[in-house]
Amino acid sequence: MKEIDLTLHKQYTLEKFKEGHTGKNFVVEAPKFEFKKPTFKKKLDLPKASEVSIAKEYLEKRKLNPEKFYFTDKFKEWTNTQKVIFDTIGRDESRIIIPMYDKHNNLIGFQGRSLVPNPVKYITVMLSDDFPKLYGLETINEEKPIYIVEGPFDSTFVENAVAMCGSDVDIRSLGWRDYIWVLDNEPRNREIVNRISKLIDRGDKVVIWGNNIIEKDINDMILAGHDVMSMLKLNTYSGLEAKVKFNNWKKI
Repeated sequence: MKEIDLTLHKQYTLEKFKEGHTGKNFVVEAPKFEFKKPTFKKKLDLPKASEVSIAKEYLEKRKLNPEKFYFTDKFKEWTNTQKVIFDTIGRDESRIIIPMYDKHNNLIGFQGRSLVPNPVKYITVMLSDDFPKLYGLETINEEKPIYIVEGPFDSTFVENAVAMCGSDVDIRSLGWRDYIWVLDNEPRNREIVNRISKLIDRGDKVVIWGNNIIEKDINDMILAGHDVMSMLKLNTYSGLEAKVKFNNWKKI
């Protein structure tokens, strides 16, 4: 009989616990389980540039690695499958796709690079506006000097480098301790000259190319046989020294 009473008591207690009552004035709230919504890395559903002869030949001719890039023969149509950008997809064209990742290797955007002469050489598409328009974020070590160059192709020849894919990036907001600007070698280009002047005035480090360098960008310098990394290290300046070198370099 005692065994039966004990069993009934246990059942009664269990029922009260389910109702949230474990004492005269004590209520136990039901446990809450919160599950973080999973996020998935976006992947490019395109062939590598190394698998398409026209793209592979173009990149290898410029000593670029075709394994780093992708290719689409219908840029507008494919772009709209990632993010609707184009109202119409008539007169579509082929482009090399340059993927942009965050530091965790999540795809955040891409650039389409024309293979033929085109007034719009690059088209940049960001999949999220929460990230800066920079190529190479997944490759850099923030504990070392970071080189900021003009284009993704150029950045592949430079150690610890990112490339600007838009002019609206505020590098200072990223919290990097040490970075160096590497703008194109165009001393007669008023826009570039003005940009370098402003960077020097705010105290940033900049590369001022020597007057013996005639090539305008890093890719051309590589093709000409220059040791680009040595040149960058030897021509990095800031402060008063940068102003002196800059005034000797500019042609306007």
